[in-house]
Amino acid sequence: MKNLFKTLPLSQEILDNLVTLNFDSMTPIQEQALPLILEGQDLIAQAKTGSGKTAAFGLGILNKLEIENNTLQSLILCPTHELALQVAEEIRRLARFTKNCKVLVICGGSSEYKQLASLEHGAHIIVGTPGRVLKFLNKGAIDLKTINFLVLDEADRMLDMGFQIEMEAIFKFAPKNIQTLLFSATFPQEILELSHSIQRNPKHLTVDSKHEKNIIRQVFIELNEHREKLDALIKLLGHYKPQSVIIFCKTKQLCADVSKALAREGMPALSFHGDLDQNERTVVLTKFSNQSCLILVATDVAARGLDIKDLEAVVNFDLPTDAEVYTHRIGRTARAGKEGLAFSFFVRSEKEKIHDIENYQGNRNEYLKLSELSSTARYDLTAPMKTMYINGGKRDKIRAGDLLGALVNVAGLAGEQVGQITILESQSYVALKRDVFSAAIRSLLDGKIKGRKFKVGEA
Repeated sequence: MKNLFKTLPLSQEILDNLVTLNFDSMTPIQEQALPLILEGQDLIAQAKTGSGKTAAFGLGILNKLEIENNTLQSLILCPTHELALQVAEEIRRLARFTKNCKVLVICGGSSEYKQLASLEHGAHIIVGTPGRVLKFLNKGAIDLKTINFLVLDEADRMLDMGFQIEMEAIFKFAPKNIQTLLFSATFPQEILELSHSIQRNPKHLTVDSKHEKNIIRQVFIELNEHREKLDALIKLLGHYKPQSVIIFCKTKQLCADVSKALAREGMPALSFHGDLDQNERTVVLTKFSNQSCLILVATDVAARGLDIKDLEAVVNFDLPTDAEVYTHRIGRTARAGKEGLAFSFFVRSEKEKIHDIENYQGNRNEYLKLSELSSTARYDLTAPMKTMYINGGKRDKIRAGDLLGALVNVAGLAGEQVGQITILESQSYVALKRDVFSAAIRSLLDGKIKGRKFKVGEA
């Protein structure tokens, strides 16, 4: 098969690690982009979030990395703090067999002092947001003279968020003869102008720009008035019982109201909106992604750049303003070739928006009457995991293996009872099976992690 990773000129350590990660065949964007990246080509690629583009550029960067050269060799710019963290984590996974690979996240919302201190120890790869990266460049804390890769991830979102001036200023610090990779879900004129200003004869790719109707089942439910939406949502969740679902609302106030209403109905839900501080955002996303909570209620602005694996369903509590935003919302389900569900509520006055979506996607929509849903079924699913908080992180030299070792050796857990481990600068989060959570907390309160006592509790 031509789409196997082993057919590419990747280093043996990278190929060996891909085997441990169960990465065998490439996604369409990887199959098209990786050979070009490995050849040293500049690239402008249209691909939706979740298509595997992080591995595409990540493997290209790692394959060219000179570990013994302790200088900055790659800069990856992302629109949001959350996406930067996800990209950095994915690259660290891909680099597990590449010893001493240093990946730093340089973003707003985190301590400048700690980031500056980390930079003093050097980094091979920086993943950051334009504002904080430019600030450190102006301070002289980051030097781009030695980089050979510049990646713009979700470039259209960075333009939407007003980062054009910052990006143009960053480009002036970078050498002219580097390889540049530009990934964008859409290709507005501004993206093409951006490409023209920084790239040399880039190859153009378009992959998965729209969602195949046989992968995402899209269902529209007409209501008489907006006030019926909450009851309709409760009925919908009870009927389909999605194992994980993001519900999109148009305002942060509505987002908070919907999550509280669901909680009153016995459906624990987390809200994710612009009023949350960075620590709250981290906890919410960690608990949702590690299956400690099954329902996330979010606004579009807050959810930009989110890449949640194994998301079963998306619900548009409010229809977005245009078909492109709708397409990006529902694209968060049906990742890696899996099927997904997308439900949308609308009232009669919004039928024009529905027609726009049909025209944009080129397919006919499926419609469902509220009366076709069960009136007695309840959403009675319980999250299989709970999240443990530990007040120690990277600054304490804690690694995932240290936490797993403590949970197995001190708390007596089996490896399969431990889920996702997230280690931040000064705190860590571990997903544990619900039935062993309390016993694990008690054990670690009395025991030690890496020979030291840490405060532990429920996140």
